[in-house]
Amino acid sequence: MMDSDSRYELRINNRTVKTPIALASMAGITDASYAMSIKDYIGIAFIGGYSIDEPSMNASIKMEEEGRQEFKYDDPAEELKKQVSKFTGTDVIPGINLRGTKPEAFLSIYSALGNSVIYEIDAHCRQEPMINAGAGEYLLKNTDTLSDIIRALKEAGATVSVKIRAGVNDDDAELSRIIWKAGADIIHVDLMDFGHEKIRQIRNSCPLMIIANNSMDTYDKVKDMFSHGADMISLARNSDPKTLESLFVSIEDYADESGWYNSPKQLCRGGDIRSLTFCCMPVKQCALIPALKRIGMSPKEFNDLKLSLVKDTPLASGDSTCFGSLAWCCKSSTPCMFRDMSLKRVGLSHSEYMRLKHHLSKEIMKKVFDEKNEA
Repeated sequence: MMDSDSRYELRINNRTVKTPIALASMAGITDASYAMSIKDYIGIAFIGGYSIDEPSMNASIKMEEEGRQEFKYDDPAEELKKQVSKFTGTDVIPGINLRGTKPEAFLSIYSALGNSVIYEIDAHCRQEPMINAGAGEYLLKNTDTLSDIIRALKEAGATVSVKIRAGVNDDDAELSRIIWKAGADIIHVDLMDFGHEKIRQIRNSCPLMIIANNSMDTYDKVKDMFSHGADMISLARNSDPKTLESLFVSIEDYADESGWYNSPKQLCRGGDIRSLTFCCMPVKQCALIPALKRIGMSPKEFNDLKLSLVKDTPLASGDSTCFGSLAWCCKSSTPCMFRDMSLKRVGLSHSEYMRLKHHLSKEIMKKVFDEKNEA
C-alpha cells in the first residue's frame, strides 16, 4: 500500500496533500469546526469566505440583511488566527477564502497569519453588493486589480489560489494565463454548467494546480475532471461524510491500481496537453501534429525532447514496440501486446509504467510552459 505522497504526488506549503479532495468555502457556513467534522476525507479546507476590508465588509452586512449567511467580525485577522489554529495537529491543509478590493487588505491578513495557509482570492462571489464593492466577480472583469493582488501576496511569500467562476470573463483561457503570469499557484474553478471541456481549456492554458468545483458528488464526475486536467476536486454543499468517504475510497483505489490517479485521456481521444506523454512518434497526420503547432513545437523538437527526457530511464527501452522505445507507447488501459512484452522484459508493472509516464508528462509540461513564460 502506497502512502499519500507517492500515491498522488501533491504537495502544498511543503506538506503532503493526503487526498485530492478539497472542501470549498461557503460563506457563513464553512469554518474550521465544519472542516474538522469531515477532516478524515479532505486534503485541503478552504474556509470562508471572509470579507477583509471596509468595502467588502459593508457588502457582507448588506448581503446578510438580504437574507444570506455571512461571516462578520470587527477584526477579521484575529478571527482567522483563531480559525487556523484549530487545524494544528491535523493532516488537513488550511486555506482561507478572502474577499477584498485592494492588495493592502490581503497583505494585512498575510502579516497576521504568515505562510502556513493558502490564501484564496475570492473572484467568485456573484452577489451584487460584493461586485459593486469591487470584490468577487468584479475581479474577473478587472484583471489588472486581480493581478496586483496576486503579485502582492506572492512577493510577500504566500501560496495563492484564485477562486473563479467559469464563463464570467469573456475568455477563460486568457484569464488562466493572466492568473498564472501574475504568480498564482492554484486555480479553483466553479465550472457552472461547462463540464470537462472547460477544465481541458484551462489545463491547456497554464501549468497551475487546478481544482474543479461544482457537483463533484460521484466518482464518475470526478474521474471525468481528472482525465481532462484537474489535479483536485472540491465540494461545498455535497460535503457530507457519506459522499466524501465514497469519493475518498474510489480515488485511492484507482490510484493504487492504475499508478496515476488523474491520468489524461489520450490526445486522439480528447485528452489535454498532459497526454503528450502517450503520443506516438510524430510521423503521421494525427491529432498530435496540430497540437504541436498550437504549442509552438516542431515534430523534430518533440521527438528530441521525449527521447532526451526518457534517457537512462526504463522508458528508454522497448525494442519490441512500434517505435523502439516505451517513450512512444500508449496508456496502460489501451491493450497492446508489444508494449506489455517490453514491460515484462524490464520488470515494470502497468502501475509502475504509468507512474513513469506521469513523471514524463510533468517534464514535457515544464518545457512547454517554461518556453511560453519566456515568450
